[in-house]
Amino acid sequence: MITQKEIAEMCGVSVSTISNILNGKRKVSEATRQRVLEVVKQTGYQPNYFAQGMRKQKTNIIGIITEDLLQFSSPPIIERIMAYCEDMNYRTILINMRMYDKWKDTWYNDEQKLHSVLKPAIQELLSIKVDGILYVAGHGRTVNCFPDDFEVPAIVVYAYSKSPKFTSVVIDDEKGGYDITQYLISRGHRKIGVVAGTADNLHTQKRILGYQKALYEERIPYNPDWIRYGDWKRNSGYLEAEYLIKEGVTAIFCMNDDMAAGVYDYMYENGIRPGDDISIAGYDNMEISSYLKPALTTNELPFSEIGTKSAELMIKLLNQDKSEKMTADVIKIPCRIIERNSVKNV
Repeated sequence: MITQKEIAEMCGVSVSTISNILNGKRKVSEATRQRVLEVVKQTGYQPNYFAQGMRKQKTNIIGIITEDLLQFSSPPIIERIMAYCEDMNYRTILINMRMYDKWKDTWYNDEQKLHSVLKPAIQELLSIKVDGILYVAGHGRTVNCFPDDFEVPAIVVYAYSKSPKFTSVVIDDEKGGYDITQYLISRGHRKIGVVAGTADNLHTQKRILGYQKALYEERIPYNPDWIRYGDWKRNSGYLEAEYLIKEGVTAIFCMNDDMAAGVYDYMYENGIRPGDDISIAGYDNMEISSYLKPALTTNELPFSEIGTKSAELMIKLLNQDKSEKMTADVIKIPCRIIERNSVKNV
């Protein structure tokens, strides 16, 4: 590996000049800077971040631990974390714990399984002196991933930290449920059924709270029988559609686009026109939503914004004045309604 000293000799300048140029300090002529950068490019020089970190007690490396990279939420969040860190001259190291691949859906409430993989992942990142760690969950819930006396700054992403010592960056699910219900009400609907996710899921619970709040504000009676619990899969939308349609609802709010597609399936099988006879709204803005006929009005999940905000908070945390203390908080990122053709006025 070529060193800064060797580059300095090749360019006929001092090592401090090379260091100033590589760190963006404008203490040299433009001609010298260009000559050095050309040699750096030709030699493929890469700084030794670990050696720098030992000297400075700072590596400019941020660790990312993800529960499972194949979860649909994880790639867009992680991509924006990496992009923001890169823009701010931080490097990232990603560890994929592959929790769903190892244990499917059986590990959510099993801290022994989680920590059997999480503990070595954290130890690996700490051994290379990362400045901070971002924990990216696979779905929203309360997680116990960092002890209160954790030795580096840490943030929980797409989930709620069990410890109040750490900031959490999450979807504003309650507002999302409120907004989509208000949207349906604004189109004249008062009989609004819900195909929810699983009853014990935090996304489900908070979206229902938003739904209830919107009904209450508009003085629309709440009927608990009109909330039908599915399992986030297409077939459960199909199965729950029958009950809601027989109840005479004019609109159905589905808590993800896959279950909305199942509602479409039931309607088409039974000669009911989605959007015309009964309005449907989804949640997620997954690819399927634009291909359904009619195209599905849905609530877009703000994964990119969650990633960017998490990285921004981490770097702010790393660069705060030692006399300054950032308070841990729950940062809620709102969804955005994508209006298409599946909701009609009544």
